[in-house]
Amino acid sequence: MNKPVVITADSTCDLSPELLERYQIRTIPLTILLGEDSFYDGHAFTPEDMYRRYHQDGTLPKTSAPSVQQFLDFFRPFVDAGCEVVHLDISSELSSSFSTACIAAQELDGVYPVDSRMLSTGVGLLVIEAAECRDRGMDAEEIAAHISSLTDKVDTSFVLDTLEFMWKGGRCSGVAALGANLLHLKPALEMGGGKLGVYKKYRGHIVSVYRQYITERLEGKSVRPGHVFITNSGEIDQAVLDELEALVRSLIEVKEVHHTTAGCTIASHCGPKTLGVLFLNE
Repeated sequence: MNKPVVITADSTCDLSPELLERYQIRTIPLTILLGEDSFYDGHAFTPEDMYRRYHQDGTLPKTSAPSVQQFLDFFRPFVDAGCEVVHLDISSELSSSFSTACIAAQELDGVYPVDSRMLSTGVGLLVIEAAECRDRGMDAEEIAAHISSLTDKVDTSFVLDTLEFMWKGGRCSGVAALGANLLHLKPALEMGGGKLGVYKKYRGHIVSVYRQYITERLEGKSVRPGHVFITNSGEIDQAVLDELEALVRSLIEVKEVHHTTAGCTIASHCGPKTLGVLFLNE
């Protein structure tokens, strides 16, 4: 008889509290370091708080992955309760979270870390898939192998309103950021090989760019119909998000379109008004 399976993830999966509850997913937060202050990602410190602080004094947070001991403290209660754990992390190319989870898992029986090779709700799509596999009765080892086989089917991309935050965070040169701003360029980034890179630069008003970006990402694609995410980093009007959901539904057949807001770990690098449409390819 299979042991009960618990699905866990780090906080960068950016799933809403409602989805975490619906799919019974447990998360371990990364730490947000802001000057002398520290906060858990997703707890009592929001992207809006972060933007406010940045505009006040120019301070951008740094992020820290959970320690081995934090992972042990997180996993152990599930193992002690007779459960097995399938755990998903942000891409190992972007954070030490996965490697640290693996070290902790070696000290426990029945913990299966998976490198999502993704970030944000690209991870979230795999987390939901893992939960649905659990609910179909698959055991932990089978779920981990299945999820690992799906990482190259996740389509994770975003379009940015500004490169300012990436420049401040050391993710691009000042020259590139200045050039993009002067030319009113809106860079679009996508995940490939576990890394995030620019694949296109749009020009125009950001709402028009959202429409063009979503159309190009979805038109003619064979998308799994279960779940599509529209994930943003804040400061986008709800009316715009509603319009974009209607656009998504006009382009593909989809059962559920989920709106989520990126946590501080993701938002600290991309800045406000970033938006992505994320999905699984058939």
